[in-house]
Amino acid sequence: MDYLLQAGLSFLAAVAFGILFNAPRRMLIHCGLVGTVGWLVFSVTQTVADDQVVATFLGAFTIALMSHIFARRRKMPMILFSVSGIIVLVPGATAYNAMRNVVEQDYLMAIELATRALLISGAIAMGLVFAEIIMQIYSRLYRRVVKKEKTDALVDIEETRQL
Repeated sequence: MDYLLQAGLSFLAAVAFGILFNAPRRMLIHCGLVGTVGWLVFSVTQTVADDQVVATFLGAFTIALMSHIFARRRKMPMILFSVSGIIVLVPGATAYNAMRNVVEQDYLMAIELATRALLISGAIAMGLVFAEIIMQIYSRLYRRVVKKEKTDALVDIEETRQL
């Protein structure tokens, strides 16, 4: 039940940010789906591995991959899906608590929370970058294979004509 509630709330958060960023109405469900799947990957990984940074990296990676896929299939900008989806992983409460502890002069706790927020933010950035690199490699390999198949087909046609 807990995962179902989290999935629903992450869907609503991603859709709300999609509305905030003026995403077309027909894309709001996709924005919500990206956020939901990213959050579920994060949540399950955090439960299994008990490491918030690794879980955030995998969630961001999943969000970026889904954003690329939806962007290509729907012919929309990738950022439309990734920004709406990634918002569920942003460590806003951790950063807020770090600043609150600075004001309360609890500097050790503030440093700990600020470091955690920085690591989580870095994991988000790394997840997005790694997914981008993998998609570029995939695109190049796919183009090479398709180009080779077309070239081979043309050679076969020419050989058939000569006979």
